This record gives sequence, C-alpha cells and structure tokens, in this order.
Amino acid sequence: MFPIDVFLAYTAACILFVLAPGPDNLLAVGRGLSQGRWAAVVSGTASGAGILFHVAAAALGLTLLMQTSALAFWAVKIVGAAYLLWLGIKVLRSRNLITFKPATRQPLPSIFMTGFLSAALNPKPGFFVLAFIPQFVDPHRGSVTVQMVGYGVWFALMTATGFALMGVFASGLSRYLQRSPRLVNGLNVGAGFTFVASGVSVAALSQR
Repeated sequence: MFPIDVFLAYTAACILFVLAPGPDNLLAVGRGLSQGRWAAVVSGTASGAGILFHVAAAALGLTLLMQTSALAFWAVKIVGAAYLLWLGIKVLRSRNLITFKPATRQPLPSIFMTGFLSAALNPKPGFFVLAFIPQFVDPHRGSVTVQMVGYGVWFALMTATGFALMGVFASGLSRYLQRSPRLVNGLNVGAGFTFVASGVSVAALSQR
C-alpha cells in the first residue's frame, strides 16, 4: 500500500515543508529558548496534533467543503487569520514569547493549547494536506482513505519531531541570549511580525 520509493519521496517533501520557516516552528523555538526542552517538545507535539486535526478534517471531507463552500471557506479563513493576528499583536505588546523571567513562564497545558490552535486554526496546512497528500495516493493499492490517513499521520509525526528538535536545539542558546537582552527583544519583535504576516497571508487566501 505504501511503496518504499513513493514513501521516501513523500518523506523528503515533508521534511522540506517542516523545515520551512513558519509560525508553528517559531513557537517551538521560542518555547525552547525561554522555557527549555520540555516546553519545546510540548509545543512541537501540539503542532503535530494540529496537523492530525487537518488530516481528520480532510478524511471527513471538511477541507473539501471549505474549497467548495464560500461561506465555510470565509468563516475558517477569518477565524484562522484573527487568531494568528492576535498572537502576533500579543507578542509585539508583551515581548514575552522569548523571555527568561520566571514570573512570565507559561504552564505546559497552555503552551500545548497555543501550539495546537495555531496549527489547527490555520487553513493553509489543511489545504496542503488535501492538495499534497493525494499526489502520493494510488487507488489501485487499497483504500484511499487509509492511505490519506497513513500519509497524514506520518506527516504529523515528522512535524511534531522536527519542531520539537528545533526547539530543543534552540534551548541550548538560552544562556547566550540571557546576556543579550537587545537581541531577545529583536527576536520577539521579529516573531510578532511573523505571526502578523502569517495572519495577513491567511486573510488574503482566495478560494480555488
């Protein structure tokens, strides 16, 4: 059902997608810098869970509904854009995505929920799942739904692992950054603008 050559090509493409800069891996990096390895792992896992949400939605036809229904597409787009814009404005105002002040550290459940919502409410991964994964699905090799879910779960696992590793690696830089408050402030500003830009990008999505 999953030919090794197709599976390896799919894995390579997913790795490139995971490595591409975006708001979700930025969250994991920020958590790793400010709160250490466990926070990075939780944030990465949350992003993977968000991808699983999109995989389930695609399997159930909800993503296809967004592509065919103007109202559903508009509603999901506005919610996702608003959440990313809110995250960006919050980071720009508080400058606490990357922080070393114990009083501002967030509990792990809160970190998980932020990471999950960032991935789940962003319609772009949903369209990616619906448009990308079927390119590797072969109806002659068994159930299309099973193949979609199988490839989707693998993508979610790679997302969670990749983002967590980015955050864990970033946590090793925390001692250096503690001695560079201006750099930390610049990173927070850059992260805030990245979220805002992502929100604007989602708001500008057009239905195809």
